[in-house]
Amino acid sequence: MSAADTVTGPDAGSGPGRLSNTGTPPGAGPGDGGGDGGARRGWRGRRLALAAAVPGGAARKLLALLALAVVLVPVAAALWGSGAWPDALSADVKGPLDDANQWVIDNRDTNPVFLYFLLHLSNTAESSVDGVTGLLDTMGWLGVLLAVAVLAWYAAGLRLDRRAARVVGTSLAALAVCGLLDVWEATMETVALMAVAVAVSAVVGLLLGLAAGLSELCDKALRPVFDTMQVMPAFAYLLPFVLLFDIGVPSALFATVIYAAPPMARLTALGLRGADPAALEASASLGATAWQQLRTARLPLARKEMLLGLNQTIMMALSMVTIASVIGAGGLGDEVFRALSKVNIGEALAAGTAIVLLAVWLDRTTAAAGERLEEETGAPGRGAGPVAGLRGWRAPACVAAAMAAASFAGRAAGDEWPDGWTVAVSRPANTAVNWFTDHFAEGVPVVGGTQVWATKFTEWVLNPLRDLLQGTPWWLLLLVVAALALLVGTWRTSLTGTLALAAIGVTGVWETSLDTLAQVLAGLVLTLLLGFAIGIVAARVARVERAIRPVLDVLQTLPQFIYLIPVVALAGVGRAAAITAALLYALPAVVRITAQSVKGVDPAVLEASRSLGASGLQQLRQVQLPLARPALLLAVNQGVVLVLAMVVIGGLVGGGALGYDVVYGLQKS
Repeated sequence: MSAADTVTGPDAGSGPGRLSNTGTPPGAGPGDGGGDGGARRGWRGRRLALAAAVPGGAARKLLALLALAVVLVPVAAALWGSGAWPDALSADVKGPLDDANQWVIDNRDTNPVFLYFLLHLSNTAESSVDGVTGLLDTMGWLGVLLAVAVLAWYAAGLRLDRRAARVVGTSLAALAVCGLLDVWEATMETVALMAVAVAVSAVVGLLLGLAAGLSELCDKALRPVFDTMQVMPAFAYLLPFVLLFDIGVPSALFATVIYAAPPMARLTALGLRGADPAALEASASLGATAWQQLRTARLPLARKEMLLGLNQTIMMALSMVTIASVIGAGGLGDEVFRALSKVNIGEALAAGTAIVLLAVWLDRTTAAAGERLEEETGAPGRGAGPVAGLRGWRAPACVAAAMAAASFAGRAAGDEWPDGWTVAVSRPANTAVNWFTDHFAEGVPVVGGTQVWATKFTEWVLNPLRDLLQGTPWWLLLLVVAALALLVGTWRTSLTGTLALAAIGVTGVWETSLDTLAQVLAGLVLTLLLGFAIGIVAARVARVERAIRPVLDVLQTLPQFIYLIPVVALAGVGRAAAITAALLYALPAVVRITAQSVKGVDPAVLEASRSLGASGLQQLRQVQLPLARPALLLAVNQGVVLVLAMVVIGGLVGGGALGYDVVYGLQKS
């Protein structure tokens, strides 16, 4: 493939993203051929690509920004200096927030808003979770296991086949191992909080999804709200609810609901809007009202998306329930949090394994239900229904009877998991971690060791990057943010980014925010380098894609807390551990988006490039990557959001900066 066969930007005769497969690049004159014309055409093509990268409109905007900076920067530097964020431009927000918190504490028992609204919400939340916890205790450990098996069998379609047996076996094994690890009581606390949180999240998400799916106005109003909710790190949800409801189960429940409801709402709206127009038109022609059309056509056609939304809501609720342990949610998250605070990897491993098993159980059960619904709607009459003719109301009735029988059996077996049926993993795990630390953390010939890498990464990358950001004049950072935002967006984007960074300075967290920013930038670069490389290889080598698929599935199933346990064992406590956890957390999304976008390039375009003699590397560099650029930008966006979310949580394992401030503030109210 010649150097001219490249993807060009917008210019005369070539639209954006189009492949120019002529012998001459757009705009080339007749003197560009012959002799060393290929080299000249390659240089001209690169020059055109550079011009397309910074079009005239962006250049004019940058010149306007530069002219504005020439006027404003000297004034700002003369008035407030050129060092860190000036104290004269800072405002005390901690004092008013502490005063507001104290006012809430003082008036919680007398103010009508608390007495007749918030107090009822708090009591209802706590009594609901206590009620589910009491039900699980009443059923006993055996009753819970049998009930989980019945629900898994129902999700798989009440079949007597290998797939249903696999789902039931996975569910039973997951809960049984939680008991063997001696964390049964904490597991039941997490399951109780999860049950209430998922039920409320599903109802709220369903109602919001119905509104967004049936009303264009509601969709436009809710879209920015959902965008904001999905971008915010998990820790940010805890703060307002602690202010209103204090530390405890109600704050954890409401934070979990707000965090987990958006996927259900968005996918419900997507399913309703994507309903087959022919089916809707047929129902309308038969005289169906809007309500009948929704009940008999739209909702059944959207079942697949709604179930996927429920699956995502369950996974996000489990992640948030474990994180909410820092505000008194209890359960498995509290076990992990206390163990990490003592750097006791063995104790954290037992509770962390139980959290992973809960995630696997819930994911496999909802996935089985989704497969059953897909088969029932796509291929009726092929044995997709329940066994033994249990259809309609008989199947749920049979399940309810089986669960009642399980409850009676559980009462006979006792409430608590038998003490003799537990396995102590804390001491062997700590022994293994100590052995690993002694042999691989330091002193390994040539490579050094994991903690040596962490130390060098901190000294050579994190510290210089943090010092560079903190030592840069505040007005220069604002100018850089404005210029970058202007290059990729509009004046509104630039103003938003600049005001956001300025607000950080005004609130008095300039230094710690730049420390967090340094960690995010370092983690993002590592994530994108590895994610793009692995994604490209997976897109081009089917064997690699098949090999990494289960690894990516596992990594995307794990709650956020779990990533902290192995990285502390590998890298010790510190900022390098937080960045390693962020890398593992964000990598699956970047890899999958990259692989899908590179594989999704139009085969006709690839065939055209092959017919022109392009090698595999030329196809990748000049065809696939340019055409996949929008999806790659989405991968960058997801990498930023996920790395930021995990870096903040890394404050629990020595990440410092904003994450530490949040954890310390929440613990101290």
